[in-house]
Order: sequence, then C-alpha cells, then structure tokens
Amino acid sequence: MLVNCFAYQDGKRLADHVNPADIGSYLSRPECFVWVALKDPEPEEFAGLQEQFNLHELAVEDASHGHQRPKVEEYGDSVFVVLHVIEIIDDEMVVGEVDIFAGPNYVLSVRNRAEKGFTDVRARCEREPELLQLGAGFVLYALMDAVVDRYFPLVDTLETELETLEERMFSGGAARANIEDMYALKQKLMVLKHAVGPLLEGVGKLHGGRVPQLCNGTQDYYRDVYDHLMRLNQSIDSLRDMVTTALSVNLSLITVAENETTKRLAACAALIAVPTLIAGIYGMNFDHMPELRWAFGYPLALGMMAVIDLYLFYKFRKSGWL
Repeated sequence: MLVNCFAYQDGKRLADHVNPADIGSYLSRPECFVWVALKDPEPEEFAGLQEQFNLHELAVEDASHGHQRPKVEEYGDSVFVVLHVIEIIDDEMVVGEVDIFAGPNYVLSVRNRAEKGFTDVRARCEREPELLQLGAGFVLYALMDAVVDRYFPLVDTLETELETLEERMFSGGAARANIEDMYALKQKLMVLKHAVGPLLEGVGKLHGGRVPQLCNGTQDYYRDVYDHLMRLNQSIDSLRDMVTTALSVNLSLITVAENETTKRLAACAALIAVPTLIAGIYGMNFDHMPELRWAFGYPLALGMMAVIDLYLFYKFRKSGWL
C-alpha cells in the first residue's frame, strides 16, 4: 500500500502528492529527490518502483521476503538498510521491519508488520529545509535515527520491569513465577539485542573511513546514530547481566527458604522424639521396671517430657529454628 509520495528540491516540497507514474519526471530534475513510503506492498506495486528507481535485485529480494537481520549494505551509489521496529503490545514484543532504499535522488521506505509510521520524521525534515537540502542522505539518517530513538523507551520499560521483579523477589513473592518472568524478560532483551547489535558495524561504515557518496556531508549525523546505538547496546548488556544476577539471587533465596523449612521440620521432629522416646521406654512392658509401680512414676514421666520439650523449644526458638 502506498502511504505517501513526495518530491523535494532545495529543501522544499514540490507538490502535495506525486503520482508514482510521474516519478521519472522528478528524478530527471537536478537537485531533486523523491521520498516514497510503502506499507506491506503488493508485489506488483514493488516491482513498479524497482524499475523506476533501478533498485538492486538482491536488496529487493530481501525486502520482499522480510524477516531479515538488521544490516546496512551498499549497492553501487545506493544504500540498503534493514531495521527492526519493536513494540510492546499486551506485554509481548512485536517485531516489525523497515527496509530503506536510498539513492542519489530517491528514498523508498517499506514497512512490513509495523503499524507505527514515520509522518513525524517527514514533518521534522520539512521543518528544517536547510538540512533537507542535504538530500536523500539526510532523509536516510532521519529515518534511522527515528527507529533507533524508539528503542530507548523500550529499554526503560524493561528496566522498570526488572525493578518490579526484584522488589517482588525480596518481598517473598512466588519464586517459580519470578523465574518464569525473569526468563521472559531475558528473551525480550535478546530480541532488542538482535535489533541493535548488528547495526553497530553497519552504521559505523556511514560515518567513518570510506563512506558511501550518498552520505557525504552527513557523517556527523550518522555518528550521532552510532553513539545512540552504543548507549543502547551497553544498556542492554547491563540489563542482561542484572537479570542473570537476579536469577541467581532468586535461586539462592529459594535454597535459603528450603533450608529454613528443613530446620523447622527437624526442630519439630526433635520435639516429638523426646516424649516418644520416654513413652517407648515405659511402654516395653517388662516386669521389673521400678518406676511402673512407683506412685510418682507417671507424673514424673510426663514432667520429664514437658521439661525437656520446653527446654528444646527455648533453644530452637533462640537459635531461629522455630
């Protein structure tokens, strides 16, 4: 589906809408570029733009099949970028994909399984015509920057989720539920890591060393995206380490709780064992047991049971076993 199609020259929009069939006339103009946005396009729709922009067949194949690893690839004088768009819906991470084709006089963004668009990016670029004059290279930066910036709230959300789990863990919450939730959190961090990690190398090629011709004059902007990716990568790694530590602590707390239960059971067994032992001795029914016919034998046996159990109870309570 065609979302929008605009042409720009000298940092200004030339028309409110450009018919895709007329794109060729704009591409032939000097200092002019066309910015097209598609969402879940049909093959025929994609094929028409491939011919108009002379897109590389390998890049088109990747964009058509979807489910690609995030990457930045250079094809002649054009650049192909794959980005993952991640949203949290009903506590589940939903991963979409944005494929961006950028050449000297065009930018084509293709959204697959991604609901949130980039109208805010277009509005931002149009508010800064002096930057839009830099051409397709700046638009490519703006789109990449928007996607990367959307990762920061996700990291904050996952950090808050970890803090909640830690509070629940130390307040005596359900241990099994903690383990399941922490593992789910670790999986979410892995999804985010897979979106951020591969881009570091790709974006590094756009601001350092031999940069593509398309990105000349915009290296500082791509360096900013690279810095954001570095921060995200470090934050994700730190959170993963914290989750691993929290899992270990949770298991330790489970072990401590089990030990406490074992101690209580052992103390209760000792309290029961004393009267059982005394009762067992005097229940052997031997003929020659002096205490059996002694007037104070029965109360003495009961008294011994009570005194010894009270003493044991006091000692166990003092040592924290009960």
